[in-house]
Amino acid sequence: MRRLWIVVAGLNGLAAVAVGAAVQHVWTDDTPRALLAETGVRYGLPHAAALLALGVLPIPTRKLARGLLAAAGGSLALGVTLFAGTLYILAAGALPELMLAVPVGGSLMILGWGLLLAYGAALGRERAASAHE
Repeated sequence: MRRLWIVVAGLNGLAAVAVGAAVQHVWTDDTPRALLAETGVRYGLPHAAALLALGVLPIPTRKLARGLLAAAGGSLALGVTLFAGTLYILAAGALPELMLAVPVGGSLMILGWGLLLAYGAALGRERAASAHE
């Protein structure tokens, strides 16, 4: 799973930089397309960095923390790919019906951050429990 997050981080980072360059050099005269692309870049690049960070975290020993980390990473990976990827495709001229995937991706990103918050809390409890043993 962690390897997949690193791959997805690379994919989203690459896409964000490439699309950002396209906005500057290709879509300069098409404001609606450029705005879609810029929104994708604005969310894609920091989420790529977050996924990379999740991919290199040590594996927690407690089952709850492990599960929350896995759910957070999976949700962020799928969410950012759907959200930013769909915006990039729409900016390139795809069918507007694909816009329905954007809020799904955004919701998954929000869920992922919430799960990461829960993971942090569970990890703190894990450390506290091991200190009492």
